[in-house]
Amino acid sequence: MELRIQYAKRADGAKTALGIMGSGPPLVVPPGRISHLEWFMEDPNAKAFRERLAERHTLVLYDRHGCGLSDRNRTDFSLEDDMLDIDAVVETLRLERFALFGISWSGLITITYASRHPERVTRLIFYGTGAGYTPGQYPQAEAQAVALAALKRANPDLHTKAVARVFFPSGADLETLESFARLTRIAAEPEMEERLATPPRDLRPLLAELKQPALVLHRRGDQAIPFGAGQELAMLLPNARFVPLEGDIHIPSYGDTEAVLRPVLEFLAEDEEAEPDVGAPPSGGMVTILFTDMESSTALTQRLGDAKAQELVRDHNAIVRDALKAQGGSEIKHTGDGIMASIPTASKALECAIAIQRAVDARKDSDPPLRIRIGLNAGEPVAEEDDLFGTAVQLTRRICDHAEPGQVLVADVVRQLAAGKGFLFSDIGDVVPKGFEDPVRLYEVRWTE
Repeated sequence: MELRIQYAKRADGAKTALGIMGSGPPLVVPPGRISHLEWFMEDPNAKAFRERLAERHTLVLYDRHGCGLSDRNRTDFSLEDDMLDIDAVVETLRLERFALFGISWSGLITITYASRHPERVTRLIFYGTGAGYTPGQYPQAEAQAVALAALKRANPDLHTKAVARVFFPSGADLETLESFARLTRIAAEPEMEERLATPPRDLRPLLAELKQPALVLHRRGDQAIPFGAGQELAMLLPNARFVPLEGDIHIPSYGDTEAVLRPVLEFLAEDEEAEPDVGAPPSGGMVTILFTDMESSTALTQRLGDAKAQELVRDHNAIVRDALKAQGGSEIKHTGDGIMASIPTASKALECAIAIQRAVDARKDSDPPLRIRIGLNAGEPVAEEDDLFGTAVQLTRRICDHAEPGQVLVADVVRQLAAGKGFLFSDIGDVVPKGFEDPVRLYEVRWTE
């Protein structure tokens, strides 16, 4: 599976390297203390772990400012600087709603971002992390951190071996240890790595605000971040479940990885199984929007006359409304040449669009012929007085305008949300819709049997 690497520009002008793999609902995994995107696909265990996560999701990875493939000219080591990375990634990829997976040190980024943008974060996953601590709470871990920092300054090679003993207390094979040592060499220069290892902040006061469903996993023998930190995190999160794991390896992609992946994937799948309420959503609700448009309706009226053309409109309306009813969709309004509707899920919207085109195709020999173009997009429109407004609606209209008669065109977000559901898509490429400055990736849905 390919990791597609690109760059996001931060608010301060620095560049953050990000990697995307797979397709489906977005899952953002912030980096740990150090990272390197190429290493994730070079190390067999890290690669296999992330490919499993990407089987049904668009996995989003990135390197912290100061290490990996990101801009290494870092002078600010505050948590606020780390937030510039994830903000840039989210904005560059135009992620509207996504799950966050905080591993080890990146639990701090996960907590902070979710507290600032609760409307974007659907689910929270934590592995081998905590929410910070007060001095003296975990004396063994604190003493260990001080000793490792001193060792790094005195003997970097010995420091790497010592950290490996912390991350793999029961030992590891030579290939694993060599791969881990390579990560520490290529991820950041020694001085930068030490600066990036800033003491954990106490973010526990933020946890009560995080109402999203949360999953917390922690291995009992973890020596890098104590098991008690994970327990406390699960206790303080309002809507969390805790999964204690056997073992002592701090890195989730080593050891019994299936014990980590199984609950994570099952937890994420719960969102896919949920059925949103039918009807126009409240403001901020995620829906799929559908627009239909009859081919050359004005020309048909001129050619056929008002009465005959209106019969064609009634046929169009009946086909669309039957398909909407079958998929639990809601007609928002008639646009004169078509219908605007909202449908609770992307897969249902695609089924609806395919049913419409097949019903139209079944009467292709009728006179006059009926031909319809369809556009789909997903987003969080503003609901007001039984209507929907906003950028998501405007973009759907433009996608429909770009379609040819008999075609179903969808935005990339629809394709991602329906990944793994058996739909076939053809990549149309980037299109700059009328009234928009930035290009949008469009896909054609193959609906012919």
